[in-house]
Amino acid sequence: MSTINRGVRSATRNLRLPALQARALRAPLISASRASFGASTRTPSFKQFSTMSPLQSGAPPPPQAREYDPEIKDIASYVHNTPITSELAFDTARFVFLDTLGCGLEGLRFKECTKLLGPIVEGTVVPNGTKVPGTPFQLDPVNGAFNIGAMIRWLDYNDCWLAAEWGHPSDNLGAILAVADWVSRTNRAGGKLGNGKIITVREVLEAMIRAHEIQGCLALLNSYNKVGLDHVVLVKVASAAVVSKMLGLTEKQTADAVTQAWVDGQSLRTYRHSPNTMSRKSWAAGDACQRAVNLVLKVMKGEPGIPTVLSAPVWGFYDVLFKGKPFEFQRPYGSYVMENVLFKVSYPAEFHSQTAIEASKKIRERLVAMGKTAEDIKEVTCRTHEACIRIIDKQFKPMDNFADRDHCVQYMCAVMLVFGRLEATDYTDGGEAATSPLVESLRKKIKCVEDPQFTLDYHDENKRTIPNALTVTLNDGTVLEEVVVEAPLGHRLRREEAKPEILAKYKRHLGPHFSEAKVKELVELGNDAKRLESMAVDEYVDLYVNKDSKFNQPLNITKMPSSDGQQAGVGQQQADTPSATPKSQTPGERIVALLRTIVGKDKDAYSAAKKELVKTLEADKINKENMKMQDHGILLENSVEVGLRSGEKVGKPKIILVQRGIMNGCCVS
Repeated sequence: MSTINRGVRSATRNLRLPALQARALRAPLISASRASFGASTRTPSFKQFSTMSPLQSGAPPPPQAREYDPEIKDIASYVHNTPITSELAFDTARFVFLDTLGCGLEGLRFKECTKLLGPIVEGTVVPNGTKVPGTPFQLDPVNGAFNIGAMIRWLDYNDCWLAAEWGHPSDNLGAILAVADWVSRTNRAGGKLGNGKIITVREVLEAMIRAHEIQGCLALLNSYNKVGLDHVVLVKVASAAVVSKMLGLTEKQTADAVTQAWVDGQSLRTYRHSPNTMSRKSWAAGDACQRAVNLVLKVMKGEPGIPTVLSAPVWGFYDVLFKGKPFEFQRPYGSYVMENVLFKVSYPAEFHSQTAIEASKKIRERLVAMGKTAEDIKEVTCRTHEACIRIIDKQFKPMDNFADRDHCVQYMCAVMLVFGRLEATDYTDGGEAATSPLVESLRKKIKCVEDPQFTLDYHDENKRTIPNALTVTLNDGTVLEEVVVEAPLGHRLRREEAKPEILAKYKRHLGPHFSEAKVKELVELGNDAKRLESMAVDEYVDLYVNKDSKFNQPLNITKMPSSDGQQAGVGQQQADTPSATPKSQTPGERIVALLRTIVGKDKDAYSAAKKELVKTLEADKINKENMKMQDHGILLENSVEVGLRSGEKVGKPKIILVQRGIMNGCCVS
């Protein structure tokens, strides 16, 4: 047997040796290097393959200089060498900056967001660290980038870029603001980060313009979603590029940081699509921001890059994750993306649905004028573009949670047609819209069909419209005239019309966090471009610190049971219940007792809520048979919306509270 084995091993060596020799001869054709960032070239030597060569030489072979992928070099060169001269870009960036901060503050009102924020070890305060707007937190820049990035993205309400790949370029502010604030505070204390500079808001705006451009240009002709990758890979790459410059890294180090971002494990889109849609889609950008900052800090400590991270045969990004296809580019890097970015002005909804919701609002107004309601609708046809169908066409898919609803065009249109509104709370489990039988039946009557011209207009670099057209057929056979909306309010073509609304949105998002005087101060500062841009970023961030924030600690309330008897919401802790309340109490007394536990020590809010509740109860608005659901909402200081609502048949009234900040409600009856 041993003779046979020796024969087999000998034959194997004889067969393998020619292949290895051939591979050694081919290798220089693949990896022969050119100078890169000052590296010298080296002529490869041809030797017969031998595993003993290093041992025989007595020293490791000198490293081969490798040329960086041109895509990497272009990004690094743009960040370090291309001036930003467009005042339109800076003006737009200012509005994006304010809008994005406002969206982050609004995200803090959601418990599912705030539970992820703060220091990893409770109570940690990092000296000269990143301050998280709207909170008392002061964190290291990596965790600070996650905190700011997650709160910005939570409600899907910040800006948007639509091309072959979709995304939200202002997500990068999570990394940019965290690092800029940390650098400035450290340098004030005698540090030398980023060459010892105190960074201004204008420099933050410039970094935003560059990050928008990198993310947007990489998305113009390259679809990451078609290979199953999430668009946050572009946030990681863009953030790594601009943050590296803010930290004073060289052009070569910026290239190194960008390669580290490309080689880093990339997120799958699984969490954005049924049947796995869930809240990770809301913090994925925050995760990308923290990864970018972490990788840049490693490069700053001397970690090298991976020059052919994209093009390396077998192991590079193109071969492993992009089906062997290299990136295509429509234009060089400049300021095009910021100048043409889309604002979400009207609705907290996935952007491909914005014009459909706007059309739904017009149709509802028409129905009201005709004396009809959404109950009179037999069917709706939504003529749309291909991206809308790929992402948010979920006509018959179950709406299991918040994440399903805010990415379903049928649900969003149905809510507008039924209630004449679309707000963030309309996505919450147990809420009025989420539990409405009419919304559920109507969304299943809305069918999407692609219009090829709409798809072409969507990709046209001179248009970039997001068109939708709705045609409604009523139960009596009447077909309403089609309503077409091509560009939403936040589109470049409607920018001037949108600016007052963007500022109003920003002001609205500031309101729950700050006094009226502070809101006025921030809005006036945001309107004064010269004063804002010249301000040091750490001093500006200080204006948003809220040591007494009501939204950092989640409130304890009872969950609303779902229709199948299970507790609504996924992965949420069991909350305290008011079950200890004596059974002899009247419904009104039970409401007041519950309010007392929620409002706590805030006597003014408690008194105002009690007064309004007593008034509502005295009006006897919850004890009418077969009355349609009503919502007499009261907004308390701690952002708990209290509504008195009847059931379908009110023999036993329900008292429902919906806290802004959780994906469920609570019920006491």
